Amino acid sequence: MRTAYYAQMAELNTLLARLCELSGTAMERSTAALLSADLAVAEQVISDHEHIQRMSGVAEERAFGLLARQAPVAGDLRSIVTTFQVVADIERMGALALHVAKVARRRHPMHALPPEVEGYFADMGALAVAMAGNAAAALTSQNVDDARRLQVDDDAMDALHEHLFTVLSDRTWDHGIGAGVDVTLLGRYYERFADHAVLIGHRVVFQATGHPPDRSIESPTQFLPG
Repeated sequence: MRTAYYAQMAELNTLLARLCELSGTAMERSTAALLSADLAVAEQVISDHEHIQRMSGVAEERAFGLLARQAPVAGDLRSIVTTFQVVADIERMGALALHVAKVARRRHPMHALPPEVEGYFADMGALAVAMAGNAAAALTSQNVDDARRLQVDDDAMDALHEHLFTVLSDRTWDHGIGAGVDVTLLGRYYERFADHAVLIGHRVVFQATGHPPDRSIESPTQFLPG
């Protein structure tokens, strides 16, 4: 019975890792669409989002199946319950990548980003993709050290986000309110993407140690709607 449970749990973590990678791919493509005003790439991200949603549903079904068939207790129950939280984090990551793609589509054929902030978003996009990959690796390895290293990446994302606001608040900003709103929202999307990746790391730590996740990260439920 336990052998079957551990095999199925490993398969579930592999599926979750694959979902993380897909969310990273979505953010990579969304960033490319944003930086190059590429409508075709933005549309691809938007259409591919349904695949992430379907796979998330499969992951939840498998977790419910483990609850029903394996009668888990203690640490095993903790792992399965945490799985539902991980699925929710990954779904939000995919949705945030979708938001970026929709901004790129809405502003097409114009560029949504003024030239002076493009470098910030190129760096934030690359970091977000790396964090999705690192979260996937932590889910696969179930290694506490791998999971905790995501916090270092998040600190780098926060620093980029803060520097971005120095550009927005500079008196030489002359791109108008609309561009300012776009840049503010987009920066927030990348920051929250990173936060969800870190939360996945916290879930892995909780699964392994039984200690509650670090609550220092702002609750995802406080994020902008949509």
